Amino acid sequence: MPSDDWYLTDDVHDFLARAGGFLHSRPGAHVMQSTWAERVRAGAPGTGAARFGVLERGGAVHGTFYRLPPRGLGLSPLTAEQADSLAARLADDGDAPPSVSADHRTATAFAEAWERRTGARARLRDTRLRLYRLGTLTPPEPMPAGRGRLLGDDDLDQAIHWCGEFAKAVGEDVTVDARTWGGTRYADKRYTLWEAPDGTPVSVAGMNPLIGGQVQVDVVYTPAHLRGRGYAGAAAAEVSRAALAAGARDVVLFADLANPASNALYQRLGYRTLADWSAYDLS
Repeated sequence: MPSDDWYLTDDVHDFLARAGGFLHSRPGAHVMQSTWAERVRAGAPGTGAARFGVLERGGAVHGTFYRLPPRGLGLSPLTAEQADSLAARLADDGDAPPSVSADHRTATAFAEAWERRTGARARLRDTRLRLYRLGTLTPPEPMPAGRGRLLGDDDLDQAIHWCGEFAKAVGEDVTVDARTWGGTRYADKRYTLWEAPDGTPVSVAGMNPLIGGQVQVDVVYTPAHLRGRGYAGAAAAEVSRAALAAGARDVVLFADLANPASNALYQRLGYRTLADWSAYDLS
């Protein structure tokens, strides 16, 4: 039965029944909501204690959140009033998320509301992201020598190696090896390698599963000594093409705003800005 406030549930099926249409109405803006709900629905490791929320007013959905303890909140775009109503609800429930992430305006509105409601301090993280959506794919011209190929089941060791290198490069606090692979966020992706003419792998790009007609490109990495040769652009173009071939109507990705080279690359490939993304730690 519809509520007229924030409806909270630990049941992902209940959440998707209430909010699935809302999430699919703006797939780019809701990419993180849809991705984590699908991982919970699929029983991915580390998702057993998930909590979801749906803002229902007048029989319509106006916002959502997800939380996978010990991680923080992930929010759909909210107005300042909606963010304040969520902060009030969570504070009343005694729920103290350690952080919040969303588009910059929403994350800031919630952080400010949380400070007012609880007296906690909110600190904006240094890492700022930009969310892009693919318009018309424009592969590099000319492409570097070599070829792209999808990694298959027989390439698991190769995928583990590349994802481990990527995790180190971006400072992720995670061990990626044969023992831990199944419990990492990398295990459910499909990967495309760009290989030099002699078959040497020189760059990799990954994509999440197709969810609601949308694919998120996630993981684009070239070793430092091989950069500047066009390999990342080739790998990113190939994985974007693979996403479209898999049936994606929308292809999205995040880029670190502190890396102007990657942002310029994605724009040359045809990606256009959807939103700037921020995270606040809530102490």
